[in-house]
Amino acid sequence: MSKALGIVSGGLDSSLAVLTLMRQGIEVTGIAFATPFFGAEKAREAARIIGHQLIVAEITDIHLEVLKNPKYGYGRNMNPCIDCHALMFRLAGERMEKEGFDFLFSGEVLGQRPMSQNANALRSVAKLSGYGDKILRPLSAKLLPPTPMEEAGLVDREQLLDIQGRSRRRQQALAKEWGYHEYPASAGGCLLTEEGFSNQLRDLLVHNPQANGNDVELLKAGRQFRLSPQAKLIVGRNKADNDRLQELVTPTHIRLRCLNFSGPLALICGEPTENDLQTAAAIVASYGKGKNEPLVEVLCMEAEDNNNVLNVKPMTREEVQERILI
Repeated sequence: MSKALGIVSGGLDSSLAVLTLMRQGIEVTGIAFATPFFGAEKAREAARIIGHQLIVAEITDIHLEVLKNPKYGYGRNMNPCIDCHALMFRLAGERMEKEGFDFLFSGEVLGQRPMSQNANALRSVAKLSGYGDKILRPLSAKLLPPTPMEEAGLVDREQLLDIQGRSRRRQQALAKEWGYHEYPASAGGCLLTEEGFSNQLRDLLVHNPQANGNDVELLKAGRQFRLSPQAKLIVGRNKADNDRLQELVTPTHIRLRCLNFSGPLALICGEPTENDLQTAAAIVASYGKGKNEPLVEVLCMEAEDNNNVLNVKPMTREEVQERILI
C-alpha cells in the first residue's frame, strides 16, 4: 500500500484531495502548518470527520524568515504564496524522507488562484521546494504531466481528477457524491491576504526587521499606534484583548493603565522617548472612563516594578484616529 503525506488546510479542496487518494486504497496522513497568520483548527476538524491521521507542525520562526524576504515576492498584500507553499512542501518532504512516506500531495487546483495556482506557479513551487518529483496534485492531475508516482504505479492516474478554474461546483458535487457533507464553508483565514493586517505587519517589519513571533502575535491583540520610528503602542479593545496582551507581555514592554478610571491595558514596544510616553498615555486615557476629564493619571509599569505616573490630558477621538495604523 502506498503512503502519502499531504499538506492540508481543512478546506474543501484539500479534503477532496485526501478522499481522492483514500478511495484508491492509499494510506493518507495530513500535515497542517501553524503560524500566527494561519492555524490548524479546520484541518483538525476535517481530519476528525474524514478519519485520517494528522500532523500539526508549528513553523513560526522559519516561516517568518521566508516572509521577510520571499524569492517570488508578495501577492496583493503581504502574502508570499509561492514561497510559502514551497516552504511547506520542503518541510513536508523532509518529514516524508524521515518517516517513510512515498510521496507528497496537496489540494491545489490549477487556475483557482490566478497568481499562485497557475501552471507556472505550480512549477515554481515544485522547483523551489526541492521535492518537485514527489509532489502530486490529485484534483488537477489529469491536466498536468504524469508524475513519477503515477508512472511507478503508486497512484492510479485514471482515478485522479481534472478540475480547474475558480468555480467550486465540481468540488461541491463530488463532496455530495462521496458523502462528505460536514466540510467547513471555507479554509481561508490567512491574515497575510488581509489589507489591514498587512499594513500593520509592513509597519512592524520596516521599524523592527528582527521582529519575532511574539511581535506578530501582538498585531492581533488590539489597536495599533505608531508613536515614533522607535516605538509603537498597542491598546486593548476589550477584555479578551487585555488578557491576550497580559499573556504576551515581556520584560522589554511598558504596560499602561489609567490609575483612577477603568479602561484598557496597553503595551509600548520599542524604545520610547519621553514624548512617546506622554503621547501613549494620552491615547490610553482617551479610551478609559475618564476620557472627558481635564487630566487623567496613567500608570506606566516597566520591568522590575519600575513604575511611574503620568498626568495627561486625554487625546480627542479625532487625534487618536489620525495616529492609528489601518
